[in-house]
Amino acid sequence: MTLPKKVKIVEVGPRDGLQNEKQIVPTPVKIEFINRLSECGYQVIEATSFVSPKWIPQMADHLEVLQGIKRHPKISYPVLVPNMQGFEAALKAGAKEISVFTAASETFTQKNINCSIAESFERFAPVIVAAKKNKIKIRGYVSCALGCPYEGEIKPSSVASVAKKLFDMGCYEISLGDTIGVGTPLKAQAMVKAVSKKIPMKYLAGHFHDTYGQALANIFATLQLGLATFDSSVAGLGGCPYAHGASGNVATEDVLYMLNGLGIKTGVDIDKVITTGLFICQHLGKSPHSKLGLAKLANKQN
Repeated sequence: MTLPKKVKIVEVGPRDGLQNEKQIVPTPVKIEFINRLSECGYQVIEATSFVSPKWIPQMADHLEVLQGIKRHPKISYPVLVPNMQGFEAALKAGAKEISVFTAASETFTQKNINCSIAESFERFAPVIVAAKKNKIKIRGYVSCALGCPYEGEIKPSSVASVAKKLFDMGCYEISLGDTIGVGTPLKAQAMVKAVSKKIPMKYLAGHFHDTYGQALANIFATLQLGLATFDSSVAGLGGCPYAHGASGNVATEDVLYMLNGLGIKTGVDIDKVITTGLFICQHLGKSPHSKLGLAKLANKQN
């Protein structure tokens, strides 16, 4: 078994983590949150989402957040955009990288963005063209890569087909998302193997939710295949507002603890991440979903 020597962690807490919170987080808190994350050693921090406030009220302050943070020259701060209107707003705000998204499930795509998979590609095709014209990097998300709340099991070939379309359109990296956290190690491996037959492994990322406590196991299983980029959320914040009952993303702190134990370098300071997780959880009035965060919180209270 050969594991990667280095892994890139894409921190999605400020966007995917906060978007599912019903309590609106004040803009200054979001800015402070991202600024603290910027001191942790990440290469990538997903900052916000340029979606309609009607659909995701938590992200209504996207312009203020992106323009208010202190950007580090060595860190990328991608933003999610659903359409040309979102892209134009992101461009105005100074975005240097964007993310577009679809799913491997027709039903989920209809429930999530009110269109078919094919129509989702048509919708963001001009976004990708405009991004290339403005020299903005594009990352692609594929939701429901290991299961759908409406259709159940998803064929790896379906995931591979959708991912390949995103890659061919110009996405430099494709994030494969277990949106509802139903994946298990062998299924995760089968899905990643199928996609890697169409797209080189170095252009793929894993995005695992922890609904049934399988996220770390899935990460370890796909590490064995050579996957070396993973999305995670500080304090385990997040979930999917369109997948009821799905818990949040895997906690960054717990991923770092495992990777450190495996001798895999990330460049991310685990202690700073834990402290930042406690910071945002304090403002949310909740406990972190990470084992390490809970342990540090207990020590502080004692």
